[in-house]
Amino acid sequence: MISYSIEEINSLLNGELIGFTDVKIEGPEEIRKAKNNQISLIGSQKYCKFWESSNACAAIISDKIDLQPGENKAFIKVKNADLAMAKLLEAFSPPMPELEEEIHPNAVIHLTAVIGKGCKIGANCYVGKNVVIGDSVLIYPNVTIFDDSTIGNNTVIWSGTVIRERSIIGSHCIFHLNVSIGADGFGYRPSDDGRGLVKIPQIGNVIIGNYVEIGANTTVDRAKFSSTIIGDGCKIDNLVQIAHNCVLGRSCIMAGSSGLAGSVTLGDGVIIGGSASIKDHVTIGSGAVIGGGSGVMGDIEAGKSVLGYPAADSRDMLRQWSALRNLIKK
Repeated sequence: MISYSIEEINSLLNGELIGFTDVKIEGPEEIRKAKNNQISLIGSQKYCKFWESSNACAAIISDKIDLQPGENKAFIKVKNADLAMAKLLEAFSPPMPELEEEIHPNAVIHLTAVIGKGCKIGANCYVGKNVVIGDSVLIYPNVTIFDDSTIGNNTVIWSGTVIRERSIIGSHCIFHLNVSIGADGFGYRPSDDGRGLVKIPQIGNVIIGNYVEIGANTTVDRAKFSSTIIGDGCKIDNLVQIAHNCVLGRSCIMAGSSGLAGSVTLGDGVIIGGSASIKDHVTIGSGAVIGGGSGVMGDIEAGKSVLGYPAADSRDMLRQWSALRNLIKK
């Protein structure tokens, strides 16, 4: 079992050590659940009240908080407690499931596929015609990669993921369970006789940049023509829908159950809260923040924060909600 002294953890986090504990620390835990051999997190003032009754021997604590650790306990004070905890979690991370064979005998690899050095491909995977897979790619069992797709170096693809034909995936990406890349975009029009619907062919593809992480059961549809594009460094949660011809800039964040309708454009660093919905053909400027559960019906300026359904300036919306509560009280 991995364990560290408080001095070793402080050296890793480059923080300020307050107090001392001689307990070997075997992992992090939430402050109210922690055992004596665990370290916790006090990232804001509201968690201070739990420290006195906590069994944790140590905590990572924001340098803005004035609190003493107590006997045989220690604090590591840091500027950003959340980022410090992320680094510590990485140090305690258990190893990923290991594939013993480079290519499992039950995997089906087309003769024209090109597989890079150091790749591992699990049981029951399918790699289609003219697929190119870079070096050190890890593909867990039951993944399907269709014809003419490209996967960059050091990408990890978890079980159940399907990558449709002509998709282009960058390096160092992570696709979690059951991700769908490149399915048909949703396009229909009423037929001339008004008695049915005509399917619009979706002949484009999906292009995903480097260092993109996509959560379980998320879908990225291919374009009607041209490409659906996910920029470098984007982080997308579980159960997210990205429709045909959307374009995401660099380092965008989309939280769970949010969705983009067709041809939405996001600038760089856009944050979309959980369950937010974005209307088709909308442009959201760089650095904008869309509150959880919001419905965006029109373009949003760069750097603006919006909230509500339909979405409006977040400060205006909060004032409206406050006024409504006051009316109800009267």
